[in-house]
Amino acid sequence: MLPDPRLRPVLIGSEIYRRSTYGPKHPLAIPRVSTALDLIEAMGWLPEGGWVPAPKAMPAQLTRFHHPDYVAALLRAEATQQADPADRARFHIGAHGNPVYREVFSRPATSAGGCMLAARLTAGGGVVHCPGGGTHHGRPDRASGFCYLNDVVLALLAWLDRGLDNILYIDIDAHHGDGVQDAFHDDPRVFTLSVHEAARWPFTGAVTDRAGGHARNLPVPAGFNDSEMLWVLHQAILPIVRHLRPQAILLQAGADALEEDPLSRLALSNNAHWGVVRALMGQAPRLVVLGGGGYNPWAVGRCWAGIWAVLNGIEIPERATPAAERVLRALTWHRAAGRNPPEHWFTTLRDAPRPGVVRAEVQRVTAAALRDLPAPAKAA
Repeated sequence: MLPDPRLRPVLIGSEIYRRSTYGPKHPLAIPRVSTALDLIEAMGWLPEGGWVPAPKAMPAQLTRFHHPDYVAALLRAEATQQADPADRARFHIGAHGNPVYREVFSRPATSAGGCMLAARLTAGGGVVHCPGGGTHHGRPDRASGFCYLNDVVLALLAWLDRGLDNILYIDIDAHHGDGVQDAFHDDPRVFTLSVHEAARWPFTGAVTDRAGGHARNLPVPAGFNDSEMLWVLHQAILPIVRHLRPQAILLQAGADALEEDPLSRLALSNNAHWGVVRALMGQAPRLVVLGGGGYNPWAVGRCWAGIWAVLNGIEIPERATPAAERVLRALTWHRAAGRNPPEHWFTTLRDAPRPGVVRAEVQRVTAAALRDLPAPAKAA
């Protein structure tokens, strides 16, 4: 029997991520979900019964959003371990940073299955953490930005299919949540809010992008710090939450906005992510927190494990347990920063705070997010 997320938060995971890699030179050559799950266990935070396995979504479930021809192409690519020229051109499989690898269908289908399970589990309320989810760039008919399927969209559709009609999607990944925004831009039942680095791939998500409708974008400058995220949280995110009074919140907590990440120029500590999660708890009857981007194995694992602690009201100690330290010392990363990691990456889960000046640019995009909000829907 599946646990009830109304009684206590539920953790969804899978072993498929443990040895799965996009290839040795790809940013997703690193262990992420497995590191977070191992840290949660090593810290003594694993719930009774452990994490709930994410089921692999079936093709018929995926075609709720994705084109059947595209799903079939992913299945072919996994079976043959190659993509023919027509599939590369049409579906971007094996191209544009989306390689063919051993689990090119099974891994994203498992992420999608976990996210849809999170939506089903919380249909009546509750809290779920599914760090394997968050592939927010996936398009109905093609791979995009390392994302083969859009598990976020599939989770939101699962909520809609259960009668919810006032959902808030919040995205704090360093990259704009373009695939989710575009999927729901004509659907007033889903409001999308993305905080991301300005002028960063996919080069969408300007303040004016979908402005006035059911989407808001906060493109923030390089060096975005903890104080600025706190400002955005209290001056934009929480006011929007209180205005919309959503029945459900889905948070994509990509860890690539952390200072140590190689694919952004933002400067957050993991305290910022944990602060957003803590502030959203209790703001809606349903809360699902996903993973997303993140390309430094120590930064990602520590951040997502800490999210689980926050969701459970667990105080994160100053020093990791010996078992957690062993998990962290066993990691490798074939980038310059991974050759001589700082000691605190091994011994702590919490970063040192990274406060700073709240710049005028951040204040401007925050104020713009509150303009012309749609009328609130019915109360949650």
